[in-house]
Amino acid sequence: MTPPTEPVGSAPERRTPADAGRFVRVALSVLGAVALVLRRHYTGPFEAAVWAYGGNVAVSFAVYFMLAASLLSARLGGPLTAGAALLAVEAFELTDGFGVMRNVYDRLDLVANAVGVALAWAIDTVLRAGRARGRGLAGGSAA
Repeated sequence: MTPPTEPVGSAPERRTPADAGRFVRVALSVLGAVALVLRRHYTGPFEAAVWAYGGNVAVSFAVYFMLAASLLSARLGGPLTAGAALLAVEAFELTDGFGVMRNVYDRLDLVANAVGVALAWAIDTVLRAGRARGRGLAGGSAA
């Protein structure tokens, strides 16, 4: 019997397009969290609006991409992921931080949450379309 030429488990790990998409979604979620932390340092046009509502937009954006990066989201698709993200952030807003965190209620926070989710969904839709076009081109159709 001859010994194997390579140790078991030494084969290089192959990355799939789904892995790349998940990585991008996690990175965008982290970007939303960074925007939340840095918004207090913003100075410029619409400073008061950014300070008041930028956190809502950033968190909603991050929550969408956290859900979109999950394995469950791949089965749900964009619209249901957006609905779940919006439900989570609006419930947080309406229940005063689920009773865990203090939250100041403002009706415009609900709008800012929707803006964050809509922005994230739009970006995700563009990313999904780009990946779908890339798979179509990779298929080798010489049209």
